[in-house]
Amino acid sequence: MIQAINQPLQQLSPTTDAQNKANISPGEAQEKFASALKNAIDKVNDVQIASDKKTEAMANGKVTDLHDVMIAAQKSNIALEATVQIQSKAVEAYKEVMSMQV
Repeated sequence: MIQAINQPLQQLSPTTDAQNKANISPGEAQEKFASALKNAIDKVNDVQIASDKKTEAMANGKVTDLHDVMIAAQKSNIALEATVQIQSKAVEAYKEVMSMQV
């Protein structure tokens, strides 16, 4: 799960090639960031949907492996908590940038 969150963030990491930075327009950078963020949120959503399906199957008696259901629920919970923490840090960073004097 953490790999799913880190993978889009690795795509955002700065590259060592200075020419690539010069060739990327602000619009392209914004598009890449938006795409990476959407992919990360989609992966968190997929984990939650999988957890919900397993929980529902368990409630209906279709799944008897409680451990698998609990692991899926914990993965979903950890992914959601990590997403909320990242969102809080992003909002905090935004507020800090907005309060900077130019």
